Amino acid sequence: MIIELLSGVISFICALVSVAFFTLLERKGLGYFQLRKGPNKVGLMGLPQPLADAVKLFSKELVKPTMVNITPFLICPFMSLFLSLMLWILYNNYFVCSLNSLGLLLFLCVSSLSVYSVMGAGWFSNSKYALLGSVRAVAQSISYEVSMSLILLSCLILMGSMSLNFIMNYQVYVWVIFVNFFMLMMWFVSCVAETHRAPFDFAEGESELVSGFNIEYGGVGFAVLFMAEYSNILFMSVLVVSLFFGGIMYLLVCGVLFYLMVGLVAFLFIWVRASYPRYRYDLLMYLIWKSYLPSVLNILMFLVMLAYILNM
Repeated sequence: MIIELLSGVISFICALVSVAFFTLLERKGLGYFQLRKGPNKVGLMGLPQPLADAVKLFSKELVKPTMVNITPFLICPFMSLFLSLMLWILYNNYFVCSLNSLGLLLFLCVSSLSVYSVMGAGWFSNSKYALLGSVRAVAQSISYEVSMSLILLSCLILMGSMSLNFIMNYQVYVWVIFVNFFMLMMWFVSCVAETHRAPFDFAEGESELVSGFNIEYGGVGFAVLFMAEYSNILFMSVLVVSLFFGGIMYLLVCGVLFYLMVGLVAFLFIWVRASYPRYRYDLLMYLIWKSYLPSVLNILMFLVMLAYILNM
């Protein structure tokens, strides 16, 4: 039990360090996409830039706007970070401290709870802009959780288990992507929408929402919300590789190849942000309810029949 607890704590620390340098990768990547350098003044090639940003944000004064409900207003960012780190319990480290048989059920429960921290951050700010941003973010998250749940269900039908370890072991000889390619495409788009990333960043539509649900946060509160968002992006990248390319974890070069795949999927989030303009909100809702949902249900029916035939 002590080893598993220490293993979980180490996973949390490594996730937070990864978040810091992923922000640097994003800023450098967006810089080169836009034909500029990005951060390159602090230290060697700008590598200590995330540490300098962290010192700046955490040393700023804690601003308490007059109209906010102060206690829940301060709790919501830390609740968001706590829930995003809870997902890393499912990470397959050496001493696996996940709920082995119900790992994906834990993922669905925790990701559903994260909606409340976003809603609370907007509601308790007592600002019309923050409330409008949080309502749009919650509607977007709840809508795309439907497609994410059904796509997860397709993987569970194929492999017959909710254990992430079992799903990865199952793919030693063949990846799920060869059966579920269209599901992978829809899963990635759903992940981008679920994490409120461009081009689906309607929670932070600067042109009409003045930064959305986090408008009243500064310093520590803003930094914690920022860390929670990027922690979710990195975990979604791990989950993409685990669900659709899982067997590579157990190849001869398992560690290097696995992390390269996770880095590539995480970089896709940056690439999408640099390539596409912001979508229209009504088209985003149309995409999930009129396009993705019927498609996922049809593919799910096909996979159910395929699993039945294979088990006959």
